Amino acid sequence: MVKTHGKTQNKTLAKICGLSDAASVTAAVDGGAAYIGLVFFAASPRAVTPEEAAKLAQDVPSSVKIVGLFVDPDDALLASVLGAVKLDLLQLHGNENPERIASIKAQYSIPVMKALKIAEKADLQAAKDYENVADMLLFDAKAPKTMKDALPGGNGLVFDWRMLTNMSFNLPWMLAGGLDANNVQEAVTISGAPCVDTSSGVEISPGHKDVAEISRFLKTVHEI
Repeated sequence: MVKTHGKTQNKTLAKICGLSDAASVTAAVDGGAAYIGLVFFAASPRAVTPEEAAKLAQDVPSSVKIVGLFVDPDDALLASVLGAVKLDLLQLHGNENPERIASIKAQYSIPVMKALKIAEKADLQAAKDYENVADMLLFDAKAPKTMKDALPGGNGLVFDWRMLTNMSFNLPWMLAGGLDANNVQEAVTISGAPCVDTSSGVEISPGHKDVAEISRFLKTVHEI
């Protein structure tokens, strides 16, 4: 069991991110994912167009939250995506400052999750800057400067989960970064994460999901 907002949450929640085909969406929904993520960042191998996203989202039940991942999006991109597909949560994975998040929320009235890149414990202090404007936080591994062609997220990197042990935040949060069916139980046990997020951890190759691994990951999470 983990505690969040002072309440005991018996079930660890899961998000499958970077979905780009119907079979993967079905596997995530059928496997009990609480969130599915669609990527709107052109440089990502997992990127989908607004039109593709609309097709992927059309049969997703309301019990599953649809998350749109953006990296420093301008207003034109947000308007284009939101005009085509209904998103329940905006995941901002770039260098968006608190003022930008407040502006996006005011304009679109959609909850925002701010992703923070973590390499050392000091990086967690940035969470305080967003606690009054964001609705959720996501902690992901920071790619080293020497990593070639690193993406803002989905690099399959793991950070030291012990940095989150006994930490508390004023917002719900997710843990990401190199999670898969083999390490997610340990990650939750150490960090106390109420929700876990995976993308590369359930892929055959970048951008190509393995439906069997999606199912295995979700089964493992639900057994925690």
